Amino acid sequence: MHRRIFLSGAAGAAALPLGGPSARANTVSGDAMPWGSLEVVAAFDGPGPSGIAVTPTGRIFVGFPRHADNHDKATLAELRGGTLVPYPNAAMSLPSDAAPAHRLVSVHGMTTDTKGRLWAIDDGKIVGRPIPPGAAKIIGIDPATDEVIAHIVLTPPAMRPDSHMNDLRVDLTHGEKGTAYIADSSFGTSPALVVVDIASGRQRRVLADHPSTQPEPGFLTVLEGRPLRYDPSHPTFPVGGVDSITLSADSRRLYYSPLTSRRLYSIPTALIADFTTTEAQFAAGVVDHGEKVMTDGLATDGQDRIYLTAGEHDAIMRRHPDGHVEVVVRDPRIIWPDGIFATDTHVYCTLGQWNRLPGFNGGRDLRQPPYLLVRTPLDGPPVIDRKA
Repeated sequence: MHRRIFLSGAAGAAALPLGGPSARANTVSGDAMPWGSLEVVAAFDGPGPSGIAVTPTGRIFVGFPRHADNHDKATLAELRGGTLVPYPNAAMSLPSDAAPAHRLVSVHGMTTDTKGRLWAIDDGKIVGRPIPPGAAKIIGIDPATDEVIAHIVLTPPAMRPDSHMNDLRVDLTHGEKGTAYIADSSFGTSPALVVVDIASGRQRRVLADHPSTQPEPGFLTVLEGRPLRYDPSHPTFPVGGVDSITLSADSRRLYYSPLTSRRLYSIPTALIADFTTTEAQFAAGVVDHGEKVMTDGLATDGQDRIYLTAGEHDAIMRRHPDGHVEVVVRDPRIIWPDGIFATDTHVYCTLGQWNRLPGFNGGRDLRQPPYLLVRTPLDGPPVIDRKA
C-alpha cells in the first residue's frame, strides 16, 4: 500500500538560491524575477496534493483530495523515508466499501494544534457525486500514538449540500477540548465559516451573508499570463468564498479571506467561539485589514507573521503584524500554491496546479506532474519589500 515518490532538497540535493542583489541589475521584471531559496521536499507522481502539516518532531503529512480526481491512492498520507504511507492506516485512508462516516473520503486542509496533534478536514466530496451523509467530517489524530482522538461528522444546518469544507484551524484556548474553525468555500455559491465545539460536537454556521466570506463580484485575476474574471456559472479558475484561514500566534484572532478576493479579515476567537453570539455581533466584530494578494492558503509563524500563497505571482509572501508585505520566495515552479504550513524554521507549501484542471481550460488537462511539495526558510536572504 506504500507509494513511491521522488525526493530532493531535505532528502538529498541542496536548495538552490533563486535571486539576490545581482539579479536586480538585469532587465527581468520584478514580478517575474526568481527570489529566495526554494527546496523541493518531494515530487508526487500520483494525485495532486492539497493539505500539508508538519509536527514539532518533523513528521510530514499530506492530503490528496478526491473532489477533482477520484483516485485510488491514500487521501491522507505520511511522507516517511521517501514513501507515502496511508495514514492513520490503510483502512481509513484508501478507498473502501466502508460507510463514508467511518473512512476518509477526500482530505483537504490540515493543521496541528498547540499540543502537536494533527487535525484534518474531510470535505467528503468525490468528483461528479453528491456529498453523502457522514462523509464531511473533522478528524483529530495524535501522532504520538497514531490513534484517532476526535471524529466529528458535519451535519445540517452547518453543513450544506454544496459545502466545500476546505480548511480548518483548531484553537485550544476555547472550549473544554478546543474549538475548530472551518472555511466552507462552497462548491456552489453559499460560503460561510463553520464553528465546531470539539468536546460536544456542537456546530454552527456563521457569517454566511457577510461580505467578508463572499467572493468579490467582478473579481479579476491574472494566472500564468491569462486575465480571468470571476464567473460562478462558468468558472475559468478555482473560485469560491472564504478559503484561506489561520489563527494568530496566541489564538486570540482568526484571520480569513475569500479565495476570490484580495482582502484579509479577522475576528476575535472569544467572539466566534461563543455559541451565544448573534450574527449582528459577529458582523460588528469583523475587522477588515485591507488588501493583500489573492491567496488559497494562510499560515502563521511564532512571530505572528502571516504567510500568503500568491498564485498570481508564483510566490509565497509574508505579512508582518504592522501590515507590510514582503516576498519570501518566487519561482516559476510555484504553480497554484495551495496548502501552507509554517514551522519554527521553514514554511512548507503544496503546489497542486489546480488552475490547470480540465474544467477551467475547455476540457484540456494542462497539469504537468510531478506535483511538488516545497519549503523555504522563514528567515533566509533579503527579500523584496512590497510595502506601499
